Amino acid sequence: MDRNQAIGLVLIAGLLIVYSLVFRPSVQEQPLPINDSTAVTSSVLPEPTIEPQTSEVSNPQQQDSVLSSQYGAFASAMRGQEETFSIETEKARYNFSSKGGAIQSVELKEYKTHTKDPLILFDESTNRLDLQVGTTNGVINLSDLYFTTNQRATTVAPGDSVVVNFVSTLADGSTVVQRYTIYGDKYDLGYHIKLNGLENKVLTNEMTIVWEDKMKRFETNLEDARNKATLRYYTLAEDSDNLTAISSEPQQETVGEGIKWASFSQHFFNAGIIADKGFSSGIFASEPVADTSHVELGRMELKVPMSDLYAGADFKYYYGPNSYNVLKKVTDSYEDNVYMGYKLVSWVNKLIIVNLFTFLERHISNYGIIIIVIVLIIKLALFPLSRKSYLSMAKMKALKPELDKLKEKTGGDMQAMQQEQMKLYREMGVNPISGCVPLLLQMPFLFAMFFFFPNSIELRGESFLWATDLSTYDVLVNLPFTIPFYGSHVSGFTLLMTLSTLAITWSNNQVSSVQGPMKNIGYFMPIIFMFVLNSYSSGLSFYYFVSNLVTFGQQTMIRRFVDDDKIREQLEQNKKKNAGKGKSKFQQRLEEAMKASQEAQKQRQSKKKK
Repeated sequence: MDRNQAIGLVLIAGLLIVYSLVFRPSVQEQPLPINDSTAVTSSVLPEPTIEPQTSEVSNPQQQDSVLSSQYGAFASAMRGQEETFSIETEKARYNFSSKGGAIQSVELKEYKTHTKDPLILFDESTNRLDLQVGTTNGVINLSDLYFTTNQRATTVAPGDSVVVNFVSTLADGSTVVQRYTIYGDKYDLGYHIKLNGLENKVLTNEMTIVWEDKMKRFETNLEDARNKATLRYYTLAEDSDNLTAISSEPQQETVGEGIKWASFSQHFFNAGIIADKGFSSGIFASEPVADTSHVELGRMELKVPMSDLYAGADFKYYYGPNSYNVLKKVTDSYEDNVYMGYKLVSWVNKLIIVNLFTFLERHISNYGIIIIVIVLIIKLALFPLSRKSYLSMAKMKALKPELDKLKEKTGGDMQAMQQEQMKLYREMGVNPISGCVPLLLQMPFLFAMFFFFPNSIELRGESFLWATDLSTYDVLVNLPFTIPFYGSHVSGFTLLMTLSTLAITWSNNQVSSVQGPMKNIGYFMPIIFMFVLNSYSSGLSFYYFVSNLVTFGQQTMIRRFVDDDKIREQLEQNKKKNAGKGKSKFQQRLEEAMKASQEAQKQRQSKKKK
């Protein structure tokens, strides 16, 4: 391992450590103050909406009088008989209620919780969706109205769809109409709402959709599930954003511009709403929860112009997995619910890794084998870079005798040593950064996997060897105690990754020209990674382990075909060819930069002495 590669490893370790620390619970910014009658106070969930108190009045006429004084023109729709039914597809089961004409719960049939129970994304105990409008009698919640429907329980076959109509009729003939379109092979469903004849009964210019969700826990790793639970939104200006994913304090954010969609996004699942014409504005809030059966409490308030509702407004609900390929078909940028990493890294994932993974998934059923094949393909594609990096290391090792002589010649004069080094590199035709460039070109793939595997729902519940779930950490041994920053378990794949990385470091040091403390830094990096990755996706650790094995094999093969004597002979030939040649523009700039740095350092030292 040469100096540049050692520096590269240090940078990688630093970035991974920072990422792991950032994605731990920490104190975040305080909620922004909002002057709004519906703003979140000390708790995200407000007091329950007042229900019609008809049970205390036995006389129907008295009941009507109470409802009329409380709800005005909407009073007649506040009484009725609640009916429930379910619509079932191959992917989900939706339970509807005639009270509110709303979805009570959603069960995702293709998935289970970490305890192998049915995965109910939300139900009445954890979820509430209100449609609030302002009237002369105050704020009326349209979700409190009773609706009629002719729909009954049914099953929708793949390729088919069913339309569920709900109608709530007021005393004067005005109506609130809701329509759901459920598809047999999709997780998203159409939603249409229209207010007929209510223009003179509603005083506000906007309806407020207030959606609250106490997000349930579905995963084994509770801390990781909480770290990745957030509220996301996408504006009409084509900008995707979200509340801070990790927070030990309540958060609140106001978005004044138009919003295209918003979602309660968890690690592998999300529930969201998409507006055909967009929401005019929104408020998003969240706060942590203490019980281990939930991960976060979230609330969103979305404004819809009343003019859209009078004409008939179209929306879309999504209740399903955070699968990149599925979300990409829902609406613009809805796939942002799956975090693919920083910009450059995300493009590697979106353009290369996702497509490669999807292709292999069609032909290979075992996901451990898929990971192995991905490693082989990427390593084969990057082999020319790996070979170039190794040859650079070999050249630097061949120059070690000359570098040792220069150290003796210059003594402790660093400036003179650097100048002599540059002269030697120029004479021998060696580029000191040629070994670093191939490493940097490979780093986007290294980091891409760091984000891809932990966020791939395709690995959820898939087993390989002793790992029961490749989307979370594997447990080789459970410890009777907890090690700080490590945990109370030993991940077998992370341990193998660490040992293989140490072996590669030792192998690289055999051809490295680096000596002293810098040479030993490479042995510390794998240990740091072992602590960082012990609670990460076992699929990720397995990928790095297999990648190390392939790298070791490639280096062994390259070493057999690389003749150190021929490299030395080539360097001597370069020295003869370059004799009398001037400096290249790059070398001139590099030397000028070094001189400027040395001069600045001397000035700082002289100032300190004064």
